[in-house]
Amino acid sequence: MARIRKFVAYRHLKRAYTRFSKYKVKNFVRARPVCKVVRFDMGEQRKDYDLLLQLIPMTEEGFQIRDNAIESARQGANRVLEGALGKNGYFLRTKIYPHHILRENPLAAGAGADRMSTGMAHNYGKPMGIAAQVKRHQPIFECWINKPNIELAKKALKRASYKIPNHYTITIKDLKNSKQ
Repeated sequence: MARIRKFVAYRHLKRAYTRFSKYKVKNFVRARPVCKVVRFDMGEQRKDYDLLLQLIPMTEEGFQIRDNAIESARQGANRVLEGALGKNGYFLRTKIYPHHILRENPLAAGAGADRMSTGMAHNYGKPMGIAAQVKRHQPIFECWINKPNIELAKKALKRASYKIPNHYTITIKDLKNSKQ
């Protein structure tokens, strides 16, 4: 099985010609890889949490995150929260969705490869994965939690930030005092 390429090649935002439509005639990409993110909402979604924590990128330009990195970050954060609080003590939401189709043009390597490969001339590439395009200061994850568990939520979001590219900051909003 072939390994996936390093994501350095796909990290920067580019407007790609990768339209995928429900109408077959309007498709520019004929196949779409399956999204590896299993769940986007975890925990109990109720309205009486005290704090909202957001994981926000500190970069000034947009970037992309591959779907398997989003799933890995989600699992890491959810494991920390669910292990300590159970399924009813928090609510964690993934705020980005991987729509962008990544393509690659595999080049032949080895002896005689130059005679059978066309190189990058008229390259379009085959779909090899999907990624979420993140704009600057767009939240990646949101976590609703009560005040006694704030350090645990910070630890969970910090662990999620290790799994995805870029540097992140955690913002805290007090939901109880902002309504009054």
